[in-house]
Amino acid sequence: METFFSFLEKRVDDCSSLLCVGLDPHVSDLKEPSPASALDFCLNLVKQTAPYAAAFKPNAAFFEVFGAEGWTALKQVIEAIDEESRRLGSLIPVILDAKRGDITSTAEAYAKSAFETLGAHCITLSPYLGKDSIEPFLNYPEKGVFLLCKTSNAGSMDLQNLLVMPMGSDMPMPLYIYVAKLAEQWNANNNVGIVVGATHPQIMEMIRAAVPDLWFLSPGVGAQGGELELALKSGLRKDGKGMLIPISRGISRVENPRLAAAEIRDEILHIKAQLGRR
Repeated sequence: METFFSFLEKRVDDCSSLLCVGLDPHVSDLKEPSPASALDFCLNLVKQTAPYAAAFKPNAAFFEVFGAEGWTALKQVIEAIDEESRRLGSLIPVILDAKRGDITSTAEAYAKSAFETLGAHCITLSPYLGKDSIEPFLNYPEKGVFLLCKTSNAGSMDLQNLLVMPMGSDMPMPLYIYVAKLAEQWNANNNVGIVVGATHPQIMEMIRAAVPDLWFLSPGVGAQGGELELALKSGLRKDGKGMLIPISRGISRVENPRLAAAEIRDEILHIKAQLGRR
């Protein structure tokens, strides 16, 4: 059976890209504050950037703000990505950025909503409640999850940098390393990755050393101040994969999103070549 990350790697090979195009229809970017305008905004981005996208990442919050009609628009965006995938002859994964995390019974409903109702291929999750809050999502082995590990915001230091003493260990470690090691343990079906912000390249390098094989979703390049070259140097696996670079405003707010996506894809390829990781 194909796993989520084997599916993602096929797409990465097909488009020679690690670019994850963020679909964040901020109300300030729309022609009018409506779900129809949010849908048009996203459909335009999908059509223009699909050839260069290893994945798309719609952020649930920007759709939920419009209520039930916004949820319908989100489903239509995911359907449009599937249609564009078929046109290109290469299936593009959809990562739902929702950061869910709750007790098992609630998590089961969240998983069904994301994977069955919406048709997303992957979702971001908070691991704070432990493995039983993640398992309902892992029960869909062909789907993927990215667990919050070291997020890109400055406030991540409030909790994620704390030293913890894992049971059975006599050495403390940062919480983000412990989460990364848990994700590695839970990755039995090759469908668990971690969110590691590009704004913390030294920490990213530490996490990569701790979990050399996991996939990273690494937001923060561009508007949040992360540097693409430094992020790739810190987070790429030895095979030149293992990392998705989400870009939202750096593509959606420029005059020509297609050109911006192509240039970012090409810059990633150039940096990888310089690093000797093709």
